[in-house]
Amino acid sequence: MTTTLARICATLATLAALAGCVVYEPYPYGAPPPRPNTFERSWNAAAGALADQGVQVYNQDRTTGVIEGRRGDLTVRARVITQADGAVRVEFNTTGSGADSQNLSAQVSRAYDVRMGR
Repeated sequence: MTTTLARICATLATLAALAGCVVYEPYPYGAPPPRPNTFERSWNAAAGALADQGVQVYNQDRTTGVIEGRRGDLTVRARVITQADGAVRVEFNTTGSGADSQNLSAQVSRAYDVRMGR
């Protein structure tokens, strides 16, 4: 009789433990929202960075990846280049007088980084 009572107690303990287990349904994650491809995203960020710094864009050629503009006596050129491995490189170059030219290039580069979320 003791063995039967022990088995009943063990069975009841197992059932009680299982009753406390909860299984939650998995959260239905949807597909991430579509993002523009890397070139388009970089192109838009480069053009926006020039505008953020007051550069008046006078030439945009997506096929060559060149955006050109002026601010005062400074000329700014952005190049968006897709490399062989699919990565995109962006360059900003300014022509004009000394420190102003370097400062504008740095400002445009920082504005680009902000637009890219860096």
